[in-house]
Amino acid sequence: MNRPGRKEEEVRRMLDLPHPPVPADLHVRAARRGARLRRRRRTLHHLGCALLLAAAIGFALWAAAVEPWVAPPSATTPEIDGW
Repeated sequence: MNRPGRKEEEVRRMLDLPHPPVPADLHVRAARRGARLRRRRRTLHHLGCALLLAAAIGFALWAAAVEPWVAPPSATTPEIDGW
């Protein structure tokens, strides 16, 4: 069984150690990476919207040409009464 304070003691030991040095240009690299990720997400969003728009236009053109809402013509002629 683990003692309840084991993790707390481990964290305290880690915090008591000397902190590692941080590179001076860390904030610059982080900002560049964030801008790159933002550009990538924006590009993917625009491509997704364009693909969705193209699919909607394609579906509308197909539906206008095929007219799937119209009943297909019957294979037999209906009976004529009254002749």
